Amino acid sequence: QVQLVESGGGLVQAGGSLRLSCAASARTFSNYAMAWFRQAPGKEREFVAAISRSGGFTYYADSGKGRFTISRDNAKNAVFLQMNSLKPEDTAVYYCAARMTPYYSSIYVGGMEYNYWGQGTQVTVSS
Repeated sequence: QVQLVESGGGLVQAGGSLRLSCAASARTFSNYAMAWFRQAPGKEREFVAAISRSGGFTYYADSGKGRFTISRDNAKNAVFLQMNSLKPEDTAVYYCAARMTPYYSSIYVGGMEYNYWGQGTQVTVSS
């Protein structure tokens, strides 16, 4: 079992920045590919960014390219999402997700591909 706890959400003005963190309880965190998803009110959950086990490979949804950066610290069992130039349309609950994989470079972008989810952290961007 893996427990994920997100933090770092909050209220920010458009153009501002936030850094989300996700702490994982996994015994061997480096065995897990990680991702961030988000869900806005009345909308379906959507993929934001993903990172491979090693951290060497990342992938972003078009909405976050050039503004968001996903990273991980395997020594600290944590994954991060740095969000810059935030827009009101980035307002959502952001979720951290994990899945075990034997492949160092694999990235997964589908929500159904992840086994473990955090409780989410609210990000609100005011105009």
